[in-house]
Amino acid sequence: MGRMRILLCGAVVAVIAAGRMAAQETTARVPDWQTAAGGKASFEVASIHPTAPGSFSPPSFPMSADDSFMEPNGSFHSDFALLVLINFAYKQWYPPSQERAMLAGLPDWVKSEHFTILAKAPLGTTKDQYRLMMQDLLADRFALKVHFEEHETPALAMVLEKPGKPGPKLIPHDQGPPCDAKPTPPIFPRICYTYAARPLPDGQWMATSRATTMDQIAAFLANAGDLTGEINRSVVDQTGLAGQWDFTLIYGSPAKPGAAEDTAPVGSTLLEAMHEQLGITLKPTKAKLRSLVIDHVEQPSAN
Repeated sequence: MGRMRILLCGAVVAVIAAGRMAAQETTARVPDWQTAAGGKASFEVASIHPTAPGSFSPPSFPMSADDSFMEPNGSFHSDFALLVLINFAYKQWYPPSQERAMLAGLPDWVKSEHFTILAKAPLGTTKDQYRLMMQDLLADRFALKVHFEEHETPALAMVLEKPGKPGPKLIPHDQGPPCDAKPTPPIFPRICYTYAARPLPDGQWMATSRATTMDQIAAFLANAGDLTGEINRSVVDQTGLAGQWDFTLIYGSPAKPGAAEDTAPVGSTLLEAMHEQLGITLKPTKAKLRSLVIDHVEQPSAN
């Protein structure tokens, strides 16, 4: 009997240990994009210094989690706070509420101070390879250490209101302007893979993207809905739609409690616009989400 107890206890310990190892493997797994980009890369040379107050110059290309990219002939420049650099390096796109949680307890300079980075990379470097170079730079100069955790958490599932039938403003990319088409005023945004938004004369907003994926649309809706106060969870794709898509979404802000009639928002709320224009609705669900955790960071070392 005693031997049986020992064997059972040993089996339980083995199961627990195996579970922990599986969790470690899950959180340590390398994303497919990172493997495809080569795993590791470094800038040929790089300089970092705090940005002068009030000054800003556009980056060499969009520092975003999407694939919008214009090859800068090996000359890299950016001028952002550390959070933007981290999200770019690890290809993250979190809603503001999740970013606030990620930054909780970190020094104020991480959230507010901007850094100018000038660097050189080989010609033909891809956007994902620039991400790997940024990972290396942040580890070397900011002593940045991060890890990922996966947790099952309440989320919102993005589903089609009519299975297999998107709304009128969500179309397969091959039915819209090709990416190499000459930009003309009606084409917005002018380049593929990026996300763009602009105010309209009537006070509404128009958000759009070309050649994007449903996962990216889910991330966009989580961000936009967080800003309008309509969505307070991560959004995951369960539409069943694969491939690349073009969409246009026109919406206003939700009415604020106690607002006078003459200050009421114009047009549909974001959630209403999703139904009417994209044919998408959100349903409560639980999802295993991967989040970045900042373990350590320091002010950048001198050049």
